[in-house]
Amino acid sequence: MTEETQQPPKIEFPCADYPIKIIGDNCDTFVEVVLEVLKRHAPDVDPESVVCRDSSKGRFVSVQVCINAQGIEQLEKINQDLRETGLVRMVL
Repeated sequence: MTEETQQPPKIEFPCADYPIKIIGDNCDTFVEVVLEVLKRHAPDVDPESVVCRDSSKGRFVSVQVCINAQGIEQLEKINQDLRETGLVRMVL
C-alpha cells in the first residue's frame, strides 16, 4: 500500500481577503503596532475589519485581519516585521 503525500494548498495571488491571525502579548499598543506593520506592506488594510480577542486569562490577545495579498514575498515580510516588534508570539 502506498502512502499519498498531501500537498499544501496553493494560493493564487493576488488573493483578496487573505486572513492573517496575529497572537501576542496583551498590551495597550498591540493592535496599533500590528496595524502599523500591516499598513507598511498592505496599505489598503481596513482598520475596521480588525477582530480582537483576549485569551481566557487576558495575558495574550489575538488580532485577525484580512488583507489583499499580492505574493508570498509580501507575506514573508509581514511575518518577519511582526516578529521583530517583540510583541508578537505567533503569526498564522
